[in-house]
Amino acid sequence: MHYLIYKPFGMLSQFSKEGDKATLGDLSFAFERDVYPVGRLDADSEGLLLLTNDKSINHRLLDPRFAHERTYYVQVDGAITDEALQQLAEGVTITVDGKPHHTLPAIARRLNEPDLPPRNPPIRFRANIPTTWISLTLTEGKNRQVRKMTAAVGFPTLRLVRWAIGHLTAEGLAPADIRTLLESDITQLLTTNGSATARLPLRPRKRR
Repeated sequence: MHYLIYKPFGMLSQFSKEGDKATLGDLSFAFERDVYPVGRLDADSEGLLLLTNDKSINHRLLDPRFAHERTYYVQVDGAITDEALQQLAEGVTITVDGKPHHTLPAIARRLNEPDLPPRNPPIRFRANIPTTWISLTLTEGKNRQVRKMTAAVGFPTLRLVRWAIGHLTAEGLAPADIRTLLESDITQLLTTNGSATARLPLRPRKRR
């Protein structure tokens, strides 16, 4: 079985409890016992997370050699410059496990404010300090990579939403919504590297 969920802000990408944090087990859905998340989103990030009971999928979707695209909508602190966007696209040096890592080339562009579900709690509004929305498409997934990348070019991340995994997007989904994927969805993810501009509407599955 394969599921796509919109992970809410503040929820851990795991089923096991850890302190008083919400987990995937708190979603109103009866997942099979052997289902697990492919990759993760930090508690302070939102958006798409793939769950499956097929262990072979993990390697194919997370290994950067397969150039599997994940697109993030990122609200950054400040009016981002063309130079900073170019740096993000060409790759920047961040720290991973205490060692320098130069990120792979990415797709980085400005966005008009996207039509996203409200975040709870909302980002603190500051009238005199601008923010910018950008789209960042990566083919690797180091720990807190997006946040480290935007900080490295001088524009810290305020809100981070994983909008797309390959050809699948969060269009039409609200936090905690769940969609059961077809085998054809998974086949397309495994046989292509996705498309940064794909926009496939998703129909939320009713929770049971």
